[in-house]
Amino acid sequence: MIARAITPARRRGVEILDDPGVDPVVRARSIGDVAVSNRILGGLRAPLAELRALLGELGPRATLLDVGTGFADIPFGAARIARDAGVALTTIGVDSAHALLVADRERVSHAVCADARRLPFADGSVDVVMCSQLLHHFDADDAVALLAELDRVARHAVIVSDLRRSWLAVAGFWMATFPLGFHAVTRHDGVVSILRGFTADELAALITMSTGAQPHVRQWLGYRVTASWRPVA
Repeated sequence: MIARAITPARRRGVEILDDPGVDPVVRARSIGDVAVSNRILGGLRAPLAELRALLGELGPRATLLDVGTGFADIPFGAARIARDAGVALTTIGVDSAHALLVADRERVSHAVCADARRLPFADGSVDVVMCSQLLHHFDADDAVALLAELDRVARHAVIVSDLRRSWLAVAGFWMATFPLGFHAVTRHDGVVSILRGFTADELAALITMSTGAQPHVRQWLGYRVTASWRPVA
């Protein structure tokens, strides 16, 4: 009963950064805020913890694809924890924003500008495929296409991390943006993103419908939810 009370109905909303015509300076500033939020509020910890659990299965050399990489904070952190585990990890960051990929060149092995729904990679060509805080940006049909693409490209595992929808998460994020000095666009889009987020059951059901997989779903502090599975395609 309490969980239902603090979980609003999922809604689409409109994120300012979803408009491709947004000023590139504002976009870069807001994405930078998101990277800070990931580091402080758990958006980085959750997907990297899922990856860390897989490293022992990948062998001495492996590849990682991060779809919707933004400022490439996730592949950058992934390379570090892989190196500590004795795995040489080649990282590939995909984003539709070319300007971000230019800024990412020092954080990834390779940067690719592409549509997440039509990835330019062969079937089973990358060991681990990830996306973090990307899925909630897509409507139902495009979300299905995205998940199917992640599954198609992955050889060993897929990891999806996203926001767990809650009124408490909305209130906490809104209040945190002021002392952190986030841009107003970040504040607006962050609230919309949370309200676009998923419960654990919703995420699991969407993945199963899209890929046929039965994912392992976990909830994390900071109102994050992750799902991991072996590729079915």
